[in-house]
Amino acid sequence: MAICTFLPELLCKFPAIDDGTIRMARKSVDDGFKGFVRSYGDAIDAVVQPLQWFLNYLERAFVSSPWILVLIIMIAIVYVGSRHVKITIGTALSMLAIGLVGLWNDTMVTLAMVTVCTLISIVIGIPIGILMARSDRVQAFVNPILDVMQTMPSFVYLIPVVMIFGIGKVPGLIAVVIYAVPPMIRLTNLGIRLVDKEVLEAADAFGSSAWQKLKNVQMPLALPTIMAGINQTIMMSLAMVVVASMIGVGGLGKNVLQAIANQFFTVGFLNGFALVGIAIIFDRTSQAFGRRLQKHSEVIHG
Repeated sequence: MAICTFLPELLCKFPAIDDGTIRMARKSVDDGFKGFVRSYGDAIDAVVQPLQWFLNYLERAFVSSPWILVLIIMIAIVYVGSRHVKITIGTALSMLAIGLVGLWNDTMVTLAMVTVCTLISIVIGIPIGILMARSDRVQAFVNPILDVMQTMPSFVYLIPVVMIFGIGKVPGLIAVVIYAVPPMIRLTNLGIRLVDKEVLEAADAFGSSAWQKLKNVQMPLALPTIMAGINQTIMMSLAMVVVASMIGVGGLGKNVLQAIANQFFTVGFLNGFALVGIAIIFDRTSQAFGRRLQKHSEVIHG
């Protein structure tokens, strides 16, 4: 005999809100959302238009440029950033392998997307990180928002983005930035907060203003940690590329999505490895650059 036979119904059946009330609340929120989009749709389009231009320009530059020129520039950037011959050779071999299997153009589209997302994340993340480092109240306010951004399932990001911006590259770009910007903010905040207090006191003793301390002391010393934030942002942007392809982002993510839909194992495998190759190139280069900055800071400040 079930135990609920002897207990009041209230203790056995959870007192949930009735379906009619939930339906009305859901309808009110959805109608409000749609009304907002209808009222401010033109203004929203005008605001995001520069992002569309920038992304299209960079994508055209990457795709239409001669592959050998793009490869040389990429190798030069990797070598200057890492000063590591093995990483440079690995980059050249990886990009040649990607090109040989016919994924060069798709890789360039993905690189353009990741580059734009990373730049936007840096522009947004560093100022917010600085504000958090300067104020415990700002940190207490922003931290829960970052927690929500980092714990929310990546597919859920697409719902409000699609409702407001529709389908296309820019909505995908915005979803990727929302997903990738939290580590940039957190590590900028952490890097500045970890700057030695004695160094700051010395800067105060020399009469430095708040801006001079930030520019000449805090940011240079926090740079290795900020570089770790940029590294994490790039990795998260690449991780979101496949999800963002569901709302119109092209490149390797779109190929992976089509391979899943059509059960093309080889296509999905090759595009997945191309994404892994790009991720390793970015990761090794940015880590090597961060280590160089760390050693440089140690030499200067003992």
